[in-house]
Amino acid sequence: MKIAVTGCNGRIGRRVVLGALKLKHTVIGLDCILADDTEFREDPGFTFLQVDLKDFDEALKAFTGCDAIIQLASFSHPGDYKTATHNSNVVITWNVLRAAAELGITRVAQASSVNVYHGVFSKEPQFEYFPIDEDHPCLPDEPYGLSKVIAEMQADTIVRRYPSIRVASIRLHWSLPTRARAYRSNMERAKGDLWGYVQEDSTAEAFLLAVTMENGKWSGHEPFLIVAPQTACDIDTKTLIRDYWPNVPHKDGWEVSEGTGFYNCRKAEQLLGWVHKDV
Repeated sequence: MKIAVTGCNGRIGRRVVLGALKLKHTVIGLDCILADDTEFREDPGFTFLQVDLKDFDEALKAFTGCDAIIQLASFSHPGDYKTATHNSNVVITWNVLRAAAELGITRVAQASSVNVYHGVFSKEPQFEYFPIDEDHPCLPDEPYGLSKVIAEMQADTIVRRYPSIRVASIRLHWSLPTRARAYRSNMERAKGDLWGYVQEDSTAEAFLLAVTMENGKWSGHEPFLIVAPQTACDIDTKTLIRDYWPNVPHKDGWEVSEGTGFYNCRKAEQLLGWVHKDV
């Protein structure tokens, strides 16, 4: 398969490219910046294109001939909480989706975020229930989370008009090499992202499964939570609930033990075959 990976020089983008090349896919890497330190620069299966994806015509040209797109090009935090993150993310994502439709590319996986919820970047994090799943209300109060909600709405729009396209919105947590790297010293702030993380190669696997899996279990646009099943925290989960979230209701059947994570990724397991793996 010929897979376009946008944001290929970013931290997650690099892991996706390496994972795709390992599986013998051909990769077209797109980024707005050059990078000379990538492990795959000289790989014969990799081609780099320097592209500004805010320009639709550039995007259309870059994706021509590809079978699938993994969209990772975006700002990964709210920045100054004003306009740059929101405006860039929204335009880039729409250009990617619309170019896919124009070119007949029917497999797209785009980076969404757990920040579609009212989480760590919000003025005061709020959650309706635990564990968080894809049906939890998406009510961000900041530009990064909003840009991801809009990206998911854009995917809904595209598949309504072009029902042959399949789009996965991968709701990522903090993607890092190891669980140890995800430990937080500021427990009060960490309550906003529920002490979660995801191992970066497991992240890459989720994106690749979303565009290559042929199990016939899903179509159209689907969001998928991609988070480790345990917290990156040495404090027992029942203690975390007692000290930080005592008033949040629990869904029936949620079994809490030491280290239990606050996110339910069963949908990704059932439809993508994704299971989190730590190093």
